[in-house]
Amino acid sequence: MSIDREALVRRHTVVLSGPDAESPLTVGNGEFAFTADVTGLQTFPGFHAGGMPLGTQSQWGWHTMPNPRGFTLEDATTSYGRARYPDRHLMTLGGPVPPEFEAGAWLHANPQRLDLGRIGLDLGEGVEVTDLTGVRQSLDLWSGLLRSAFALGGAPYEVETVCHPVRDLLAVRVTGGAAVTISFPYACEAWNRAADWDRPERHTTEHVLGASRCDFTRVLDGDRHHVTVAWRGPGARAEPGEARLTSLGEHRYRLEGAAEFVVAFGLGPAGPDLPGFEEVRTAAARHWEGFWTGGGAVAFEGSRDPRAPELERRVVLSQYLTAVNCAGSLPPQETGLVCNSWSGKFHLEMHWWHAAHFALWGRPELLERSLPWYRRVLPRARATAARQGYRGARWPKQTGPDGGESPSTIGPFLIWQQPHPIYFAELLYRVRPGVLLDYRDLVFETAEFMASFPVEEDGRHVLGPPLIPAQESYEKTRTTVRNPTFELAYWWWGLETAQLWRERLGLGRHPEWERVRDGLAAPCVRDGVYAAIEVEPYTLRTDHPSMTGALGLVPATPLIDPETMRATLDDVLETWDLPSTWGWDYPMLAMCAARLDEPGRAVDALLMDAPKNAHLVSGHNRQWPGILPLYLPGNGGLLAAVALMAAGWDGGPGRPAPGFPEGWEVQVEGVRAMP
Repeated sequence: MSIDREALVRRHTVVLSGPDAESPLTVGNGEFAFTADVTGLQTFPGFHAGGMPLGTQSQWGWHTMPNPRGFTLEDATTSYGRARYPDRHLMTLGGPVPPEFEAGAWLHANPQRLDLGRIGLDLGEGVEVTDLTGVRQSLDLWSGLLRSAFALGGAPYEVETVCHPVRDLLAVRVTGGAAVTISFPYACEAWNRAADWDRPERHTTEHVLGASRCDFTRVLDGDRHHVTVAWRGPGARAEPGEARLTSLGEHRYRLEGAAEFVVAFGLGPAGPDLPGFEEVRTAAARHWEGFWTGGGAVAFEGSRDPRAPELERRVVLSQYLTAVNCAGSLPPQETGLVCNSWSGKFHLEMHWWHAAHFALWGRPELLERSLPWYRRVLPRARATAARQGYRGARWPKQTGPDGGESPSTIGPFLIWQQPHPIYFAELLYRVRPGVLLDYRDLVFETAEFMASFPVEEDGRHVLGPPLIPAQESYEKTRTTVRNPTFELAYWWWGLETAQLWRERLGLGRHPEWERVRDGLAAPCVRDGVYAAIEVEPYTLRTDHPSMTGALGLVPATPLIDPETMRATLDDVLETWDLPSTWGWDYPMLAMCAARLDEPGRAVDALLMDAPKNAHLVSGHNRQWPGILPLYLPGNGGLLAAVALMAAGWDGGPGRPAPGFPEGWEVQVEGVRAMP
């Protein structure tokens, strides 16, 4: 019996009956997103400042601050043996920066992602969100429409908000007669803010006003973009001129009398013909229905485990949230297009957690959108490797659209992002074998660095310093870290998969890659469990228990013994400092348990009661309220784990839904097995 896709999605419609500072709701399309409060717009940004901020963001909307001192990456580097690494950065969260770290601070923060503007209702001076009554807001996932209803002083209001599926365009319908304010900020270098409202002199807003449209040109230092607002007056057949837009001062405008309006954003001016609200709503409904019916689906209806409805809710909402925030032309930042974290830059080690699931859930095109970026910055990745004395292409940890490396005491020393492009390419190959020609250079250049990175010592190929493993607790010992368990297994799998790509292309296996793969050091085992690293302190029990990823995220390899990993999983679950873990750690533990054929523990791990494993009303994975309020790697990781548990993996048990125990009714459609 097939899954009733519409019923599955609609039973998880997001409904708010009052303001929730942690759960503003977002409409978007992967390239552009708009996050609204309970009014359907951004009317009360202050209420959300300590929870989850309201933002308007895009993949193209970036800004670079002036650099009068001409800082370069070399100004932030330190020598580590044969190579220099950009480690001269001090995380200040907005505080003063000592002179020796000024170059690193500028390079770390630039470029930064922009907040493109704030659009809110004008409900009168002094009105607070707590003054609203009768609040009911719903996000219809099936159609992508956000409906918001409330009353103020007995007067009813209703706002419908929707994003165009392929254009950076927001459409709004307002019932109740409230005016709308549109404001534009300057950029902000702070690591978790995208807007500076206190420096109006640093940017300009020019506008050309027509009868039913206003075209804005925004200039921030050397960067320029455009915003267009087009409106209709009240009534279905109202004349456009019944509404009007006026300036309220620098960068602030008021639109009154508009029953419907659209706002288009872009690097270039909007064309003469903008769609109206009904056209956008129809296009969005068609898009989202196609999204839900065209990809994979998993339903748990009928399960005896009382946690099943909550897991199903998380699965449905995570599909929506990752499609809106993680399916664009750039790898996503950890907070997607909702708000900034790390100045809006993206972390390539997190890209797997954000987006690998798309290929597993029958939506490989959403993963593939971001892969041209890797090919575009491949020359820069080659230059990074060459500068450090390696072959091939070395992928950075934290970067922006240009692929430049961000100074950090951690990022430049991470290596576990390196095999990700090979994993992505392999996932796509399983769907469409023709991608061999599209991604061969990406796979081979990535593998070439992986083969040149280990150092041969006493007949072993060692992953050695300077190095920080995925478990970043070893930052202070980066000059001595050797052979982290997770990275060793991932290195083996990445090199072997690159060899398979060579064979598929008729090229034969690369002898140097083979030699390095065969000579990789065995992971360190202490007291019957895998240590995090081979040297002291061996295993710190904070942050990510990344050893478990060596058989979970990473498929089975000769380096990992399942029984030793079973003991390692036991040890982690019994002794780890869970409050220090992150949102993707629970899916990682679940995948490990599933591959060990312990489905009960897989479900327990996925739904573990831990501070950073909470999923809000909006579906977002909460991390640090007010600092890092959402964490999309947790959502994407959940989907990857559920795919593995529901559809299986190469060489796994032949039974249906092998990652779920008895008592779970699991319906699966269109979900692919993991490698």
